[in-house]
Amino acid sequence: MFQAVIRALLRATVTLFLAVTFTFIILRVSGDPLHSLLPIETPPEVVALMRQQWGLDQPLYIQYFSYLGHLLRGDFGTSLVNGQNALTLVFSKVPATLELMGAALAVAFGAGVPLGILATQNRGSLIDRFVMALAVLMHSLPNFLIAILLIQLFAVSLRLLPSGGGSTAAHLVMPVLVIGLYNAGIIARFVRSSTLEVLGQRYILAARAKRIGERAVLWQHVMPNAALPLLTMLGFLIGGMIGGAAVVETVYAWPGVGRFLVSSVAQRDLNVVQTIVILVTATMVSANLLIDFLYILADPRLRHRAAA
Repeated sequence: MFQAVIRALLRATVTLFLAVTFTFIILRVSGDPLHSLLPIETPPEVVALMRQQWGLDQPLYIQYFSYLGHLLRGDFGTSLVNGQNALTLVFSKVPATLELMGAALAVAFGAGVPLGILATQNRGSLIDRFVMALAVLMHSLPNFLIAILLIQLFAVSLRLLPSGGGSTAAHLVMPVLVIGLYNAGIIARFVRSSTLEVLGQRYILAARAKRIGERAVLWQHVMPNAALPLLTMLGFLIGGMIGGAAVVETVYAWPGVGRFLVSSVAQRDLNVVQTIVILVTATMVSANLLIDFLYILADPRLRHRAAA
């Protein structure tokens, strides 16, 4: 068990290190950020002074090791746009993104799990085919397209919801629907396939041989075992939701980390972009670590294997 934890922590550390390194190099080799930050008519001596002030005149490897040294001391740098602490700026956007992700995750599971169970209970029927077609449709349409269609329907035509912003609960409805329903399609298909796989196991046949009702078989035997693979999928789901949030937050002007990332990339605000990448990577790695541990706790076979 201890060795498994150490291996997982080492993988997480390597993943975070590679993400930081890749982001740092790509941002530096893609062009001089001062060309985006300063007006075209800025005198060359001012540009040179700014480049020296931000350490951009140093060789790439010196900039890299200097940045790593600051990271080890907990210094994420300052924004090139306004001079504020990059970590403080990013953390100020985190609550809005957590609110959006939490609500979207609740919608995804609240819609996806019942749809998957409904399809399983009516497998091979017209209901099953309709539910699976709906799930494929929800997952196939791009997020930005669904977002624009919802704006056209609820904000322009019906005038029921605001088209963007983040000051009230009404602003949360459409972004949550876009992210939640998109992922509900994945969950519905996964729940159907995992429950059908469990239904074919011998212990389900034994339970039915004891004349246990189908409802009891489903909820007492099928669902607890079918839910285990959902833990594995949850890690990938969180990663996909974080990535999709950048598009949805931008379309709806939601004041979260995703929208802040898009604007920071456009402004070439290097330290802010690097801080967001570190935060997002650490969140995804931590979520997968937690899910791995929950999987071991939920599955007795893995606990015995880890103990051995």
